[in-house]
Amino acid sequence: MKLLEERILKDGLVKSGNVLKVDSFLNHQMDIALFQEMGKEWKRLFADVPVDRILTIEASGIGIAAVAAQYFNVPVVFAKKTQSINLDGSVYSTKIQSFTHQRVYDVIVSRKYLSPGDNVLIIDDFLANGCAVEGLLEIVETAGAKLSGVGIAIEKGFQDGGKRLRERGIKLESLAIIDSMDAESGSICFRNQ
Repeated sequence: MKLLEERILKDGLVKSGNVLKVDSFLNHQMDIALFQEMGKEWKRLFADVPVDRILTIEASGIGIAAVAAQYFNVPVVFAKKTQSINLDGSVYSTKIQSFTHQRVYDVIVSRKYLSPGDNVLIIDDFLANGCAVEGLLEIVETAGAKLSGVGIAIEKGFQDGGKRLRERGIKLESLAIIDSMDAESGSICFRNQ
């Protein structure tokens, strides 16, 4: 998606450790007009599959998933990283390793909001090693739901998460795929450029 790539080049900051800082428009301050264009693009890319719900993980995935959901006219369910007193009943849970935060989270989704037979589209902000998506896939499978696909805003194509998902036959649509980036020069190269 050219619009997203241009925004990454304009406002993204490459940091050491393969970190891309895009908090000025994606995962701290949110550019809703950009999110709307991303939602329209995912709707186009997933027009051929049924979608009953969008599943994401807190916190950075919630904004883009919520905006995208208006184009699918479906609810968003997000996996919580902490147990709360207002989450009652039975839950699906798994462990997810965060690339950005370098820690393992126990994530949960109430069984009330994800049911057998649901057609689930996973949407998230980043795909690096694929740990978050793998955890969400485990929750979808445990629920007996059907995976419609995975929509990612920014994929780090030089890490193996996307490759592994595609090798499993999962419909993965990333709006921007970065093939390389360099913290010293600040350069970013996108796939198909």
